[in-house]
Amino acid sequence: MFDHAPSSGLRHPRAALSSDAPAIDLNGAWRFRFSPDVHAPLDFADPSYDDSAWDTLPVPAHWPLHGYGRPAYTNVSYPFPIDPPHVPDENPTGDYRRVFEVPGGWDDAVLRFDGVESHARVWLNGHELGYTTGSRLAAEFTAGPYLVPGRNVLAVRVHQWSAASYLEDQDMWWLPGIFRDVTLTRSTADLFVRAEADGRLSFAGEGVLSLPELGVDGLRPRVEVTVPAEPWSAETPRLYDAVFTTTTETARLRVGFRTVAIEDGVLLVNGVPLKLRGVNRHEFHPDHGRAVPYETMRADVLLMKRHNVNAVRTSHYPPHPGFLDLCDELGLWVVDECDLETHGFGQVGWRRNPSDDPAWAAAYVERMRRMVERDKNHPSVIMWSLGNESGTGRNLGLMADWARERDPSRPLHYEGDVTCADTDVYSLMYATVAQVEAIGRGTEEPLDDPVLDARRRAMPFVHCEYAHAMGNGPGGLLEYQELYDAYPRLAGGFIWEWIDHGLRHPELGYAYGGDYGEPVHDSNFVIDGLVFPDRTPSPGLLDLKVIFAPVLITFPSPGEVAIASRYGFRDLSHLRFEAVVGGSATVVDVPAEGGTVKLPESGPFEEETWLTVRAVLAEDSAWAPAGHEVAWGQVCVAPSGDVSGSSEGAGATADALGGGEFDAVSGRLTRLFGVEVEGPRLEVWRAPIDNERFGGLDWHWRTMGLHRLTHRVDDVERAAGRLVVRTRVAPAAADLALRTTYTWTGGPAGLQLEVHVIPEGDWPHPIPRLGVAMALPGGFDRVTWFGRGPGEAYPDTGFAARVGTWSATVDELQTPYVYPQENGHRAGVRWAELTDASGEGLRVSGAFGLTARRWTTADLERARHLTDLTPGDRVHLNLDLAHHGVGSAACGPGVLPRYELRAQEATLVLRFARVSNRDRRP
Repeated sequence: MFDHAPSSGLRHPRAALSSDAPAIDLNGAWRFRFSPDVHAPLDFADPSYDDSAWDTLPVPAHWPLHGYGRPAYTNVSYPFPIDPPHVPDENPTGDYRRVFEVPGGWDDAVLRFDGVESHARVWLNGHELGYTTGSRLAAEFTAGPYLVPGRNVLAVRVHQWSAASYLEDQDMWWLPGIFRDVTLTRSTADLFVRAEADGRLSFAGEGVLSLPELGVDGLRPRVEVTVPAEPWSAETPRLYDAVFTTTTETARLRVGFRTVAIEDGVLLVNGVPLKLRGVNRHEFHPDHGRAVPYETMRADVLLMKRHNVNAVRTSHYPPHPGFLDLCDELGLWVVDECDLETHGFGQVGWRRNPSDDPAWAAAYVERMRRMVERDKNHPSVIMWSLGNESGTGRNLGLMADWARERDPSRPLHYEGDVTCADTDVYSLMYATVAQVEAIGRGTEEPLDDPVLDARRRAMPFVHCEYAHAMGNGPGGLLEYQELYDAYPRLAGGFIWEWIDHGLRHPELGYAYGGDYGEPVHDSNFVIDGLVFPDRTPSPGLLDLKVIFAPVLITFPSPGEVAIASRYGFRDLSHLRFEAVVGGSATVVDVPAEGGTVKLPESGPFEEETWLTVRAVLAEDSAWAPAGHEVAWGQVCVAPSGDVSGSSEGAGATADALGGGEFDAVSGRLTRLFGVEVEGPRLEVWRAPIDNERFGGLDWHWRTMGLHRLTHRVDDVERAAGRLVVRTRVAPAAADLALRTTYTWTGGPAGLQLEVHVIPEGDWPHPIPRLGVAMALPGGFDRVTWFGRGPGEAYPDTGFAARVGTWSATVDELQTPYVYPQENGHRAGVRWAELTDASGEGLRVSGAFGLTARRWTTADLERARHLTDLTPGDRVHLNLDLAHHGVGSAACGPGVLPRYELRAQEATLVLRFARVSNRDRRP
């Protein structure tokens, strides 16, 4: 446990196969004893030990999720002293016992653990079989000689911390336990199939192989045949059922024919340049941690496919083998990553990092070996990754050498060494748009070693992590994708990451780092996914679907639509194209190769009208039904007209005009169409998003005092039908200010407000937003608007928002980010109506962004969990001229300059009108 040896007593690793050999599923209720340290006696390994006083614990499971100990989250920091290979005596330990029945004749049985964190010592009927580390790696022990007919007792001691924990610092919850399947099996079969895109087929192993559909019957080892196979790809995942027969068993597997190569710096599959539109995926479930049910794995793959994701990097360890089966079946490219990360050594200058310590060599190579041998037959696996964020060193080279010798058919990936000395692809995390473009052009900064530099320049580039999807974001997806599409050397990349790792909590909703009292933690940095913990898509995933769409729909000239395919392995014949306008849809005839075609005639229209062209599945597929939308594009076919709408007429006096009533002294609006209101007044603050809190911009904003602005009225000018209020908005302790003039104009159609802003002083940083805030009675909780929707949008996000008329309740406008922050902004709004249950309310028109909430910005900013937000008796409304972008600075680049919001002279014009049942628009 406290030395470098990775295991003892393990059998040679082999492929995960489905066999007809007898097997006993040992999952279920086990007896369990928890100890807070390593000093519990070992007497429980005796088969006669009485465990009747012990608790029961399900297997697979993590014991902290069942009340033993507590979960702990760190991103980089080790939660124990860095003193390799030692760990503290205060080491949570779980003792497991399982009694099971076995018939006679099982002398050849094998005991298999698919995943135990982090160190498991195993006894069978009192005989110690050995121990295993490598939490996400399969471990098999020879069990047959120690089995007896009838009652057998399996005992396992699991330590949370071990020497192996230094190799498993993977930005996730530390969750010990037997969390994958346990099986007693008589299967020992192993084979390595090589199936190339040109139909060449061979295998290594002891037995014979048959593929009935291809006429292959009884193929012997190391004999090559050529068959008329259709190639496998993520777009066309063609599989062939295979039967592998040995003298003792028959195993079944599914074979896909495909070839991975690198030519002239381009990553190819089946001779076609590959563009990875991928995500990083940790295994996670809000109730079960990494003990993910198969149904959830399948739901993940279906959700990825339906959102145009075509690739997965298994960050940062091999997944459950069932997940790779699903990737084979449904079609995803996979970068299979070894169970290795030593990131915490970076906090001590990489001193004593195991990657360059010969004492750890066997542990490194064994981890690579166990991954490759288990997953070698999956066509979806197109690349092996040595691990993640483990610095540099000789042991990584040993892993690479072993993998190349064992499987030369797949390239090797590792991001942590910029020289790429041990890899076949060039990889970086969170490179800026400018850096990625330079790599695409081949003009990146050279390495000091000209030989290594020339070698790296001949490699394709894989952006293994980019666009950190934490909280509100990620922003800037489009610019990256445009570069990946433009340069052959750029093979695409993987968004960080798939899911928020929020553990379901009875009081907090979803918990993150620190919620369990951990002394060392990284707060909500584990909440960084494209789907929420319950797997509801976030706005980021909806955006990604548009950015990753395999079909581009544009409108080069009036009356025409251009359809361009980004598929690499199929044409467009499986899609149906529809033009939708005015509530009716017309099929558009598009050639299988795409092209520019005429649109159906439409109009004329009295109002602003947009035409949407949709690409949908023409027939049911394995991952979505017919009619599923794959891509869309929009074009305006009628310009905007007068959208001010009707309103109640009103007199025009100094203190009451156009339906508005104003304070006689301050000029403040007090009532609007008889309804008590607060504001509107200038607002530049927003509840900081994760990218601003972790990226440092929040600190700059607070230093500038933007969260505590004061408002001073300098002048109120009254005239018939007009009211002008001049103010100065500024923070204490600063000479920055925003000279703000509110000009109110009344008339029979309602009330118009013009807000004119002139900044004073030197504004060193962008500002969060620019607009006005006001509050309405809480009954105005129904919102209908014409603009972009139905979801939120910010300057560098919102690609999924299309122009139309949308409706939602105020509650439905909120995006439930696990850590509360700015959210829910609807962009490009022309008009919005806020009404009560009777249909009475307020209409706002102009050109603005809309946010409506039942709590204030200050309430949102103070909240740490969604349960902290308590709805009040007012609807708090923001009507914004502009917002700052969201970027990806929580772990990556900030907002691109074009999406920054700088303090400069600006004008916002809004029109307010009354809405009632008798005059609201149809």
